[in-house]
Amino acid sequence: MEKNINTYQTKGANALKDFDLSKRQVAIYLSTFDVIDADNDMIKKGAFTKSIMERGVDSTSNRKIAFLRYHDWQKQIGKFVELSEDEKGLFAVAQLGTSTGGNDALNDYADGIIREHSIGFQYVTDKIKWIDDTSLDSGGYWMITEVKLFEGSAVTFGANEHTDVVGVMKSEQRMDFASKISNEIDINVKSLINGKGSDERLFEIEMKIKYLNAQLLLLTKNEPFDLKHSLEIKPTEIIGNSFNWEQVIKSIN
Repeated sequence: MEKNINTYQTKGANALKDFDLSKRQVAIYLSTFDVIDADNDMIKKGAFTKSIMERGVDSTSNRKIAFLRYHDWQKQIGKFVELSEDEKGLFAVAQLGTSTGGNDALNDYADGIIREHSIGFQYVTDKIKWIDDTSLDSGGYWMITEVKLFEGSAVTFGANEHTDVVGVMKSEQRMDFASKISNEIDINVKSLINGKGSDERLFEIEMKIKYLNAQLLLLTKNEPFDLKHSLEIKPTEIIGNSFNWEQVIKSIN
């Protein structure tokens, strides 16, 4: 099974650490270090350092790491007021907004509906390496030393909640699911092409397209785990950090 480098990924199912209703703040771990997850990935400490420096709380970027609901870039429920790495993982403190979405999330935290959190990110070329380990059923794991972090999300079932669902879908259900995602991509691509609104809005649309495209790719992931791995991944070339729009258009047509 090939590792897909250049698409929007989601990962994690990390529990709520603390919640202060009066301050509308939540303390959470978005990712945990040195644990092999369901994708056979092990994220190492330092993997988020560059993203925090470039787009973290104290950065000057206008495209800061976002706090979302369900990885939906049109559902920002607040903002991060702290992002840092400790010995356990990626720690965050988030301030919930006073919008409808923020208030809904506040109530869902209070009611225990939101219990898990995950990240939206991309792998970084040459920062992911296969490590052979015969003690594991998979034969090894991917060691991740850097990712490009876009957002952290409050979720209900964890970051990869669609994976198992897709695996048991009937063919007609898959077609319906793919059609819905493709239609949503089409709408967002047209909005992006129109170019209306702020740079921040267009960036959010681009991120949503990346996420939706990644969900389409889940529909093709039915092959068994392949134990033949190279020591280092050789991803498909892209130009700089630009997104492969040709691939998106092909997925729609």
